[in-house]
Amino acid sequence: MSLQNVHWTDNDGFSNPGSTSFPSDSDFKSVSDNFDSTFRWAATASIISAVIGAVALVAIVYAIIDCLKKAGNAIPTYARISNNESATPGSDIEAVKVTIEPDFPVISNSQIEGATMERFIRDMANEKPIRFSPQQLEGFTKKYSVLLGSGGYGIVYKGEFPNGEQVAVKILNNDPNKRVNQQFMAEVSTIGRTYHINLVRLYGFCFDPNMIALVYEYMENGSLDNFLFKERETIKWEELHKIAVGTAKGIAYLHEECEKRIIHYDIKPENVLLDANFSPKVADFGLAKLCNRESSHVAMTGCRGTPGYAAPELWKPYPVTHKCDVYSFGMLLFEIVGRRRNHDAEFSETQEWLPRWIWESFDKGQLSEMMELCGIEEINREKAERMSMVAMWCVQYLPEARPLMTTVVKMLEGGQDISAAPNPFQYLESDFFSAVSNGTSGTSTVPSSSSWTTQTSETSLSVPMRSIFEIERS
Repeated sequence: MSLQNVHWTDNDGFSNPGSTSFPSDSDFKSVSDNFDSTFRWAATASIISAVIGAVALVAIVYAIIDCLKKAGNAIPTYARISNNESATPGSDIEAVKVTIEPDFPVISNSQIEGATMERFIRDMANEKPIRFSPQQLEGFTKKYSVLLGSGGYGIVYKGEFPNGEQVAVKILNNDPNKRVNQQFMAEVSTIGRTYHINLVRLYGFCFDPNMIALVYEYMENGSLDNFLFKERETIKWEELHKIAVGTAKGIAYLHEECEKRIIHYDIKPENVLLDANFSPKVADFGLAKLCNRESSHVAMTGCRGTPGYAAPELWKPYPVTHKCDVYSFGMLLFEIVGRRRNHDAEFSETQEWLPRWIWESFDKGQLSEMMELCGIEEINREKAERMSMVAMWCVQYLPEARPLMTTVVKMLEGGQDISAAPNPFQYLESDFFSAVSNGTSGTSTVPSSSSWTTQTSETSLSVPMRSIFEIERS
């Protein structure tokens, strides 16, 4: 409102233009109302902005916490300052104590007791072995009251978690040569990172100055050797065939499905455990070794395996590959068919070594008669003969002639035809090595019409054999 344009009237009622006029009361009231309205809107906007800012801040903090939980603590373990240790007052230099938290923290019994079975099993499935204390293992095993077995590696006791889950606790023997540490690291680094229905489950471990132990799932029916070599234990043939297939699947997983190939080195009946339903699980990874898939062979430091099951290359200065497990599995198949050890001096000379007896029976067309002598009923002989044929391929002297374990599974299940295997024991004949070194054994040892090969990266069984010293170089 311009003061120059305001006209006001004097007491006489005459207008006096050009004179200054002051705002009326109504003008002041209008301005006041406008100011109050503006102030209220500004206050409301400020409150809303503050609320939105607070919500945004909370969301940001929550997101940061969630990221830290997923990614781990951003501060390195070795740089963390203990929050439960305070400096000594009055000292010239206050000592800063650094705590190094273990990668596998020891958990208390109350944590186990408070967890439900579902949560416990889910944690196990996350491939996170739990670190236990010696006191906890003593409690789980009730002061080691139930002995399950023992051997050169140590002693196995039966135990039970507070939530009722039964376990097997293997206490490793102390070894001045530190071999127990090597076995411990082999087990945790291999089976601790795998999960398969046909591999025994590692629940946790104890690594203490006074004790080194491994905690496994408990297998109600023990090891396979109890049902093959002990008369007091009986098992149906159908179950034996399922055990053979399941064991093959477990080994195939180690060789061909893990991020890094795992070579077991000690496949035998004692290391095949059976649960309550006789489902097999490969166990005892104390000799196992991880290797890159790109490696054609692995370096060996000392002999591995068990005599009678170990592949020939494990005892000689030849390159070693995962095919050594295939050989051991073949020997296991022979023992399942015969329900006896592969070597038994109580039998006649021709039957003393079971694998050669089966091969000679097959070569003479008498495999069915041999099955009858082993007590295999007519209804099961077809599967038994198939297992024998697969075993003869698995124990071929040259590793490159042995099939992959995935191929073994297909053959055992009847999904792939099996051609006649060459004599796996030809190397016992005096002229074998000279024939191989001259490269002349290919046409007589491996049939050119073989109906299956070992896969792209493996040498085909339909091509001539290479020199022993060229094993798995391609």
